[in-house]
Amino acid sequence: MSEARHAGGDPAPTRLPRNRVTDACGAVRRRLGGQLAAGMQALPVLVVGVVVLVDVSGGAGMVWLPLLAAGPALAATTNGPLGVLGAGVLAAATGAVLGVAHGVPVHDLAAVQSALLAVTAASGLASALRGRRERVLAAVRSVAEAAQQALLQPVPETVGPFQVAVRYSAAAAEARIGGDLYALVPTPHGVRLIVGDVRGKGLPAVGTAALVLGVFREAAHDEPDLLSVVGRIERSLARNLGPDDFVTAVVAGCPRSGHLEMVNCGHAPPLLISASGEIGAVETARPAPPLGLRALSGQAPRLQRLPFGVGDQLLLYTDGVTEARDTAREFYPLADGVARHVCEEPARTLTALHDELLAHVGGRLHDDAALLLLRRQAAEEPVRAPSGTESALQTAASSAQRVIPPEWSRMP
Repeated sequence: MSEARHAGGDPAPTRLPRNRVTDACGAVRRRLGGQLAAGMQALPVLVVGVVVLVDVSGGAGMVWLPLLAAGPALAATTNGPLGVLGAGVLAAATGAVLGVAHGVPVHDLAAVQSALLAVTAASGLASALRGRRERVLAAVRSVAEAAQQALLQPVPETVGPFQVAVRYSAAAAEARIGGDLYALVPTPHGVRLIVGDVRGKGLPAVGTAALVLGVFREAAHDEPDLLSVVGRIERSLARNLGPDDFVTAVVAGCPRSGHLEMVNCGHAPPLLISASGEIGAVETARPAPPLGLRALSGQAPRLQRLPFGVGDQLLLYTDGVTEARDTAREFYPLADGVARHVCEEPARTLTALHDELLAHVGGRLHDDAALLLLRRQAAEEPVRAPSGTESALQTAASSAQRVIPPEWSRMP
């Protein structure tokens, strides 16, 4: 890794072709998906055509006519009510023509037509219900996206002397948010950030994550000491969580140039990447319990102070990254992945790590996973907290959250 950095500071040329291949594969999958959907819409017509072909070639009379009901039934899976009605009319007309051509008795033909009518009506109702469920799901997804914007607010690429990048994946199918959390805010006491993992999954975990982030954003501005920020979060969780609930988290801050403060509450140790390319885990000398469990253990968290100079990087992550397994049940080697992909652009580093993580697990994670990479690119002091009036929309999203306008987050 050091040789790659010395050669040009960007050891990721091999990642770009893989990204192009990934994009191409995604485009192929989308194109095939569109073609498959179009084929499914034409399937009712194909069924009717097959029945006509078999009947004409074999002269089976009534034997194959009931299969015409498969046309409107299949149409309900991909078409709307009008499409189902069209398939039903086509099947009924075809059955009438074939029945008359083969001299089928009127009462037998009427029975077939009645069955086709019943199947068409039921299929039309099923299609209407499916369309309604799809519209509800689309509305839920839009609400989830709005919730993500309010809960996990976008992190700017540059905050004062720091470059920042975030990658987040929720394990729940079709989910946008989960039990992992992150935030980064510039304050009068320097840039402060948090990465955490809520016990459990689903809506209860999302509610706890919202509580932690709301308290952190307020306390990060108000409290001059990082331990006081952690104390505010601990007291809030003690009032609102159950006895078995907790949150593991790392809270970090850069109060002055060249230094980093950190409090680890039962979370995975961050990785510190020096400007020379050395990678090491920031272990705690005295482990602290997760947030919400201090009253049970009686142990208080401890503040760590580390040098953090120009070119140094700090990677915070959740256990969904390090506990991701491949088909051989092997864990993802995060430190090795960082060594392969680290460069001077945090966004490119995390993109490569995230792509490799998904490839390691076969395309889908089984737990929420968050990655936040912070890199000091200049020696200036951290930016001060922004001041001014927030927009009404941002205030409505969360009264306990401070939204950072882009023009303030990119102050020199």
